[in-house]
Amino acid sequence: MALLTIFTCIVLLVLLVSWIKVNPFIAFLIVSIIAGLLLGIPINKVTASVQKGMGDILGQLLIIICLGAMLGKLVATSGAAQKIAESLVKAVSKKNINATGELHGNTSAQRIQLALVAAGFIIGIPLFYGIGFVLMVPLIFSVVYKYKLPAVYIGLPMLASLSVTHGFLPPHPSPSALVALFHGNMATTFIYGLMIAIPAIILAGPVFSRFLKKIPSEPLATFRAEELPEDKLPGTANSFLTALLPVILLMLTALFPYLNIQDPDAAKIIAFLGDPSIVMLIALLVATFTLGVKQGKTMGQLAGSFTDAVKDVALILLIIAGSGAFKEVLTASGVSTQIADQLQALNLPPLLLGWVIAAIIRISLGSATVAGLTAAGIVAPLVIQNHVNPNLMVLSIGAGSLAFSHVNDSGFWLYKEYFNLSIKDTIKSWSVMETLVSFIGLIGVSILNLFIK
Repeated sequence: MALLTIFTCIVLLVLLVSWIKVNPFIAFLIVSIIAGLLLGIPINKVTASVQKGMGDILGQLLIIICLGAMLGKLVATSGAAQKIAESLVKAVSKKNINATGELHGNTSAQRIQLALVAAGFIIGIPLFYGIGFVLMVPLIFSVVYKYKLPAVYIGLPMLASLSVTHGFLPPHPSPSALVALFHGNMATTFIYGLMIAIPAIILAGPVFSRFLKKIPSEPLATFRAEELPEDKLPGTANSFLTALLPVILLMLTALFPYLNIQDPDAAKIIAFLGDPSIVMLIALLVATFTLGVKQGKTMGQLAGSFTDAVKDVALILLIIAGSGAFKEVLTASGVSTQIADQLQALNLPPLLLGWVIAAIIRISLGSATVAGLTAAGIVAPLVIQNHVNPNLMVLSIGAGSLAFSHVNDSGFWLYKEYFNLSIKDTIKSWSVMETLVSFIGLIGVSILNLFIK
């Protein structure tokens, strides 16, 4: 009954948004309230669940998305994105740029795509998915606009690399928590995860995206700027360092635990400076000087640019808030536990069972983290009883937790709204990519299980 209720609510959400053309934020509110009532949440607590879900997800993302939009706008309007795009393309495809600066040749586009995938993978290891998305999207769009390339074809592979690192590799929250729960080894899990992540990214990214070149996409306008003459552009080093400063700061703070510094005050300071919100604020302040004031812009001009950037992402924030409300209603109703209990009765190998439970909870609730941790609680006893490799169980559940992201997942809406796609095209590209990653991850775990005991 619970699964039928969730399925009905998801269908209703899709119909409201795509057929009746209801604003997605309003549609999420309507469906969240209906789902809460149908799943048995007391009528006087439904709105509290909705508000909690919105607050929880916005508490994590509001500052990051707003500051990221401001930084992205500044990187675009200052010409830094143009400089980065030109430098990146020349580095990998210098022979394929003609005298007028235009790109030609499929091989050149593929090299650019692979360069962005590599950047997304490196950046994705220390960053949460949402932060990496906000930071890398302006770079994707700068290349797309500059060289008139298909946005989905160029951008989706980089997002695949971010998603894979989020689901498979420590130190991300879900795999790290699973390693601790199953008493695995963090370094071993990372190595095994790397062995699975690389083919998953290649197949679900560059290979799959070849079928997506004709998907129409006009990416979010806030990252589009008029092309500037060469003498008006910031320097190459300034452009790269400023745009990537958040990544650099986060990577430096991620290394701190391995330096074996015992001073508790130093640890507190590093923890404060390493908080994503503080990192984004520092990066924006630096960019305000290096790409703003230093380039001759007044503070009034910069303030206007920042205001426009926030306006451009306001609807995205509301939609993400709505998806958080829906997720919280499903979580508060206890439906994830009901689903897991029903699936535990299936007679499946433990690694496959972990993947199946995580995948179904992910599809039902939308949260990869909730899916992973819920599945882990169910299959934990089986790991000991059946002598299952704990590191492989971490990866199996991590793969399942990425399956078929759709309308109840905030990542779905981030991608849809930033790339300005229809729901149909978002499912054809984003949802299928996530599902490919999930199945390739399961296959990789199964192959490793043949050789690792």
